[in-house]
Amino acid sequence: MTSPQIVQGLSDTIVHDEIVSARAPWLHHIAAGQTLHIIDLEGNQAVDFLLYASADDAERYSAQDTVAAQGNLFLRTGSILLSNEGRAMMTIVATSVDYHDTIGGACSCESNTLRYGHHTKHQHSCVENFLEANLTEGRGKRDIVPNINFFMNVPVEADGALGIVDGISAPGLTVELRAEMDVTAVVSNCPQINNPCNGFNPTPVRMIVTA
Repeated sequence: MTSPQIVQGLSDTIVHDEIVSARAPWLHHIAAGQTLHIIDLEGNQAVDFLLYASADDAERYSAQDTVAAQGNLFLRTGSILLSNEGRAMMTIVATSVDYHDTIGGACSCESNTLRYGHHTKHQHSCVENFLEANLTEGRGKRDIVPNINFFMNVPVEADGALGIVDGISAPGLTVELRAEMDVTAVVSNCPQINNPCNGFNPTPVRMIVTA
């Protein structure tokens, strides 16, 4: 397993440690009080992220409530991820990049085709990863809500337009999230190759849960 020094630097007990392959989905149950450490192993890799309340997955991450409550589109240390019930789901307790995206969304067959041409229709996408992971617990396409993009750089231009540009991460950089309730975290390790969000080369990430 790569980057053992990262594990050695964690003072809490490791309860889960997994490498998520490039382009792959991931799902894990995280108990209240545990911390999820997302590690960008090779740098410039976007990590698309959804949250569902374990007690009732009709309660799930809400981009609208989160953005409105903090008065900012970008997530930083101290940002609280709110549910559609207005409750705290997770808190970003530390991050080694300046900010994370809330509005860039997840790539899909449809968006790839619209943005990059019909020749991209066959390419794997984040929506497919979310579907694959969620189906294991009975959720479908209607349960995919606007997601977080950790490590992704989506600046808002003066005219309101969004850009998807080179990421702001580097090898070994992290974001750490403490669960404020029992949650199910769902990840798409973004497979996008048509824009620079992954440096045109999707790579693995590491997920460590500590207690």
